[in-house]
Formats: sequence, structure tokens, C-alpha cells
Amino acid sequence: MMRMFLVAALLATTAPAFAHRHPDPAPPTQSKPVPKEYLLKPPADAAEYVVVSEAGQHGSQWRWQLPDGRVAYRWSQELRGWITEMDQVTTFAKDGSIAALTVRGVTMSGDAAEEYRVTGGRATWKTATDAGEAPAGGWYIPAGGVGIASAPIIDALAAAGDAGVAFLPGGRGRMTFGGSQVIQGPGGPKTVQLAFVSGILPSPVPVWLDDKKRYFADIGFISVIPKGYEGALKQLRDAQDAATAQAVTTIAKRFLDPAAKAPVLFDNVRLFDADKGVFLPDRAVLAQDGRIAAIGAAGSLTAPAGARTIDGRGKTLVPGIWDSHLHIGDDWSVLSNMANGITSFRSPGTNFDRAVEATRRRGEATLLMGEPFISVIIDKKDPLAAQGAEVVSSVEETIATVRRIKQAGLWGVKFYTSMNPAWIAPAAAEAHRLGLHVHGHVPATMKPSEAVAAGYDELTHLNFVVMESMPKEVIDKANTRQRMEGPARYFKDVDLNAPLMTGFVADLARRKTVVDPTIVIFEGMLTQDGGAPHPAYAPYMGIISPVMERSAFTSGGYPLFDGLTRDDYRKSYAKMVELVGRLHKAGVTVVAGTDGWGIELVRELEIYQQAGFSAAEALQSATIVPARVVGADKRTGSIAVGKEADMVLVDGDPSTELGALRRVVTVVSDGYVMDGAELRKAAGYSGMPK
Repeated sequence: MMRMFLVAALLATTAPAFAHRHPDPAPPTQSKPVPKEYLLKPPADAAEYVVVSEAGQHGSQWRWQLPDGRVAYRWSQELRGWITEMDQVTTFAKDGSIAALTVRGVTMSGDAAEEYRVTGGRATWKTATDAGEAPAGGWYIPAGGVGIASAPIIDALAAAGDAGVAFLPGGRGRMTFGGSQVIQGPGGPKTVQLAFVSGILPSPVPVWLDDKKRYFADIGFISVIPKGYEGALKQLRDAQDAATAQAVTTIAKRFLDPAAKAPVLFDNVRLFDADKGVFLPDRAVLAQDGRIAAIGAAGSLTAPAGARTIDGRGKTLVPGIWDSHLHIGDDWSVLSNMANGITSFRSPGTNFDRAVEATRRRGEATLLMGEPFISVIIDKKDPLAAQGAEVVSSVEETIATVRRIKQAGLWGVKFYTSMNPAWIAPAAAEAHRLGLHVHGHVPATMKPSEAVAAGYDELTHLNFVVMESMPKEVIDKANTRQRMEGPARYFKDVDLNAPLMTGFVADLARRKTVVDPTIVIFEGMLTQDGGAPHPAYAPYMGIISPVMERSAFTSGGYPLFDGLTRDDYRKSYAKMVELVGRLHKAGVTVVAGTDGWGIELVRELEIYQQAGFSAAEALQSATIVPARVVGADKRTGSIAVGKEADMVLVDGDPSTELGALRRVVTVVSDGYVMDGAELRKAAGYSGMPK
């Protein structure tokens, strides 16, 4: 299940393998991931599922039965240079539950090894992030493993009814059923049914069943579906999105009730003036009719009839938060973003249908989502093309896609790493003629300085700024894992005071090029050993999802290679943090983004402070600065009379502790006043971040 075990499937981490009977010869050593040549090979009659996105097929997963009755699984995938090669062998008990499993191989985050077994009435498990035991009797939710290997859990949930199924290490899952679709495949028409599983992630997880209520497919940004049924992807995705929308619409209407737009007076607050970059004590702010009506000293404003008054003692009122790199997920994820105070965001890569549909529903007040500024990814048709991209085969097709983006009413064009560099300048020129923003990854063989000269308004991800200093063999393969391995290996030794980088940084400032660092990604990939919470996620431990805690929040970083150590990686990361500071000091516009779940944003700001930003400057990068970049600063991005009422009340003082921004008390979006605790509850959180 790709969506159900999204984190586990994409971020499976290091764990020593236990000795276990396996049909292939044991590899020479168990201290490293089991090499591909030692993994199981699926027989010709194995059931095959394809791993696909709009960009094409990225890999396959297989299932077959071994002669001794155990069930084997295999996963082989390459996603823009990231390799997944793993197998899994599962032993089932008489009641159908998992009695033992062994996972071997490598994922994009390193060793996939995982072990689980039941012996003498006790269940034991071990992964890189945890090890434990409990009384047997529940279905084990793996931290990683092959996606389709969790199909038996889906089957058990479908059969369990309202009683649900107990999970290990803990929790309980239940399934509810949705509508059916008739799709076409190799065997002719086939009826499949949508279902939702609760109890694994914070929000219900969709999955498709066959006509016997057994696992059929998982449909999402990247989908897993039986081979031959790829043509049904859009039909199933549309039906799934419609069903999710119906559930979330009820929540949206509750928070977006006209009564929630009554006037509100925040009194006795610390106010962040984003325009001036200062924190002001003892202020009062009145919002009315969706706009900021008045600002004054504490106690100086009178609330109109029917207004709410919120006492802000010990709290700070900041503008609505922006995440400048937050892809639109499903309806539940955008609800979660609102619960974290994100009232505006840039989505640098959303397909046309989702972009138009989500924007329309937000305008109709049936989707609780911050204001989006959406770009569409364009990449060359290539095995390494970005998933979710509009793929093109010529400069003419590239320009035509740029025009489609404009016609759809979207904000920007995002080019990707497999693009033909020769197509960038003419396509960027057309985008600028149409008033579109141009940003993205830097195509392989092209330096970031060349991309900027060709028309990029913005460089996305700090590693593509770092790429200016990389050897040619790294630049030429920037559409593979070299985009991470090159900076990890070499950047620690780059002299930021040498003419190459000082000149490049000065040129970015001169050209007014924007940089979207997403430095929090690199903290996770380069500094984390695994087993302890990533600093971005530590405040959320215990309130979101045990599955995410085991599979993502405590996962290890990027795998070590070629004799490099984690300390080498950390030195390169420290140099990246220094580079962010130098960009800021030189006057380059830096916007805060996560390319994650949104909950990482405050950590992004904390890292900016480590790089030399003041607390106010860091907060500006997530408020007024992105508003200026998108051209919305005259109406939002700061708390000023006449501007739209987009504000967040947080518990504490961000001027001394940026972490206070996680403790959302009240969110005001477009004048709608929403309780932070109620938003978190609706999004599936069990409490306030620590």
C-alpha cells in the first residue's frame, strides 16, 4: 500500500538482519544492505503490480508463493536515480495473521532490513529506529517492507467489520466502505470498491478492493496497481478524490460557517510587524469583514457588537504563515496545514486537474485550505523524468505547456532536472511574457548560474545552488542521485570565500534571484543517524501517528557511500547552513519552504536563525517576503490596516523562541476565526506540539 505505508515505503531505514531461513544463499555479509544479486527473483507466473505516476512507470512489485508455503515479495524501482531493491518473505499463521517476516535489500534511505516473528506467545520486532516486543495477537505494521506485502492486513480489516483489527506495536484499525467503479483491464470489465482505513495515519487512508473485498490497488501521487490496469488510474483517482472531498467538505463547512467571520478583537498581544521586522508589545488588533480594521495599544480598541474578544496575554499575533514549498496533497493534508497556521503557500508542482479543482473548491468554501500559488512541473520525456510532471519532447511542446499553465490561471512554471537546457531560455521568455514565475531544479549538464542567465527567477532547493561549485561529473548527472551525493561528498571542501561562490552569490543578489533552500531536508538527509527524532519532528512525537514516528520521524539520513562517514555529511551540511547565511547577508531573497508535510516549517526558520538571521528576519521569510515574491504583499503577508485578516495567535514569544510558532492557539484565514485545538483534532492530531 503506497499511500498507507507512504513513509515506510519511501523511507525504510537501517536495521541489522536477524538470522532467518531464506530460499536464496546468504550474502557474504549482513553488515550492509543485501545486494540486488542476492535478492529473490520473481518467477514468470508471479503476480505483478506496477509502480506508476503521470510521468510513467517507475518500477514493479511482485508476489508469489514459495514451495514451503511462505509468501515472497519483490520490489524493484528507480525514481529519478533513487534505487529501491528489496525482497520480503512472510509466514502466515493459521488465522491468517503474520507469524514472521524478513525484509532485505536497499531503499533510497539505506538498508531495508527488518525482522518480525511470533514465538511462545510473544511478538518481537527490530528495525533501525526501534526494537520491541509485546504479547502476540495483533497485526504487525511494518516500518518498511514491500508495499503489496501489507495486502493481508487490508483483507483482514475488510473482513473485521466494526470491531476492527488490533495492530502491533499498538493501535487499532477500522475500515469503512465507499462506492464502486467498473474498470477495464486484461480480463475485461472489473468491479472495484473504494475503502478507507482509520487508525494508521492521522487521517483516513484510501485503498481499493476487488469484488471479493480483497486488496486491489493503492492510488495516489505514485500508485501501485496490478499490471494491465494502468489505464484506470485517472478514473480511480477521480473517484477517490471525490469521496475524500465529500468527507472533508463537512469539516470545511463547520469551520467556514458565516458566524466564524464575525469581528474579532485580539487584545494584550505581542504583535509581529512583518513590514518593519519588529515585535511590538501590548497591542490590540481588530479584524472585521475579513480585513484588519484597526491596530492600537492594548486596551485602546472597542469591540463592535457581536465581536469576539481574545485575550492574548503571553501570546504573540503573527501574520498567517507561508510555506513556499508545499505541494498540494489530498484534502486531509491541506487541512493539517491550516491547523499549523499555514494560511498561504506555494505549491511548486501540482498537476492541472488538482490545481484547478482545489482552487475552485477553496473559493466555494468547501475545502479548508490556505491560499495557493501553484506551479506545474515541466520535464523532458525521459526515464528519469519527475513523477507528476508534464512531460515534453521538444521546445515547441515546452512552450505549449507554458501557455496551458497560463490558461489554467496558475502562477508559475517549474522546470526539472531532465529538461534539455536549450529549451529553458525560449520557454522562460514565453513564461515571462505571460507573467508567470520561472523556477525549479537545474537541468543536468547546466550550472545554476546558467539557469539564472537563461531566465530562472528562482532556484529551488539549496543543493541546486551548491551545484555551482560541483565537479562537472556531478553537474552532468544532476537528474540522478548525484544531486544529493555530489554536495554530500564535495561541499565540505568548497571555499565559500573563493571567487567562484562569492561571485555567484553576488550575481544572484544583483539579478534579484530568489532562493528556496528547503534546508530542513538536508538536515534530515545529512545529519541523522536514525533512532532519535529528527529535530523537525521531535515536537510532534506522540500526537500524529505511531507509523510516521517509526518510519519517518526517527529515520536515518541518506545512506553512506564510497567510504564517506556521517561526519563528512555533517560537515557538508554545516557549509550549506553557512551558505544560507551568506545568501541572506548578500541581499538574496530567501523564502522558507519545506517540501514536506508543512510541520517542518518552524525548523526551517530555526535553521535560518542558526545561519545568522534574526528571529524577525526568519519570520519575515515565511510571511511578508513570500507575499512580495508572489505579488500579494499589498493585501496580505503582514498585519496592517486594510489588509486581509490572515493571522495566527501562538502561545509564547517567537522573538526569543521560534518554536512558539508551533503552538497555534487561533488561526484567522480570510477573516474566518478558527480554534487551533479544534483544527488539530479535525486533522487527526491528539494534542498541541511540544
